[in-house]
Amino acid sequence: MPAGQTSGERLATENAGGPVLRFDGVTVRFDATTALDAVSFALLPGETRVILGAAGSGKSVLLKVAIGLLQASAGRVWLFGEDITNMSEEELFPLRSRVGVLFQEGGLFDSLTISENVAYPLVNQQKSATRPSASEVQQRVEEALCFVELNRTLEKFPSELSGGMRRRVGIARAVVTDPPLVLYDSPTAGLDPITANTIMALIAKERDTKNTANMIVTHRYQDGELMARFRYNASSQRLEPAGANGASGSVRRHRTIFMVMNEGRLVFEGSEEQVEASNDPYVRRFVRHQDAGPR
Repeated sequence: MPAGQTSGERLATENAGGPVLRFDGVTVRFDATTALDAVSFALLPGETRVILGAAGSGKSVLLKVAIGLLQASAGRVWLFGEDITNMSEEELFPLRSRVGVLFQEGGLFDSLTISENVAYPLVNQQKSATRPSASEVQQRVEEALCFVELNRTLEKFPSELSGGMRRRVGIARAVVTDPPLVLYDSPTAGLDPITANTIMALIAKERDTKNTANMIVTHRYQDGELMARFRYNASSQRLEPAGANGASGSVRRHRTIFMVMNEGRLVFEGSEEQVEASNDPYVRRFVRHQDAGPR
């Protein structure tokens, strides 16, 4: 954050298209192990970053560093224009409240109803001034569940839903606060291809209707293909090929960037066309030429 910049100025910068997240030479070490090695990138509003790589390559660590759950050993991290590199938990809280997170397997609380799970980020906001009333919470929960087409599950428990439905509830909880940034950790892991495409279509819908920036850790190249090739058309209420007449937003506004991690290093960063043209044997391991059309 530039010296002397006020919170209002930071917000103006963000609204003008400045990065919502920036890594500058970020390194994370655990004793003798380097989990991230001098990683640098900038995530813009409405942009999608699809993060590919082998197990243990640093993908999930990157997400944790982005919201201060892990601190950088070297380098700096900016979140919404704020340097969070050495922030305390108390200082991080208001910034984290502006980030939605979909954990692996959905991360729902088994003892809470679906309604209570989705309401959790709203009722646990730190400042009472920003905490909505009970009626507002209920309305926003219902809207979020309607968004993921699960509005009839409010009183059910996670154990009563299928894996794909639980993942959709996780998306509802991640977006219920209308965050400008959402982090998705393996949103399609363990799902069949049709259900996985349904999940990715919902993520694209969130991006295109609210200009949300996304970071998506995934093992499925098809997840990135869908985000790159399709846009949500609010008029038809369906996904359409990017650039189709009437599709919401533009390719430039909602661009998709692929990032490939290898042993903590960012070894590739570029568009779908660039990743598919790469001759790097490691990068090519994660490129799959399969239909990514919505189901």
